[in-house]
Amino acid sequence: MSNLVIAIYYGGLLVLFFFWIYGIVSFVLDVRYKIVPGIRRYRRGRRRLEDDATERDERDERERQLY
Repeated sequence: MSNLVIAIYYGGLLVLFFFWIYGIVSFVLDVRYKIVPGIRRYRRGRRRLEDDATERDERDERERQLY
């Protein structure tokens, strides 16, 4: 009877360990393939907006100097 209890105990630990590792791997993959590209896209968009604003300001300044 005690061998059965030990086997069930270690079997339960193995199952819990499996799901724990699965959760960690899923989190890492989500970060790698969803979060990081989203942050890169956001930063690229912000940089593009800043560049457009700078270009627009320079164009307005040149137009003011012409008149």
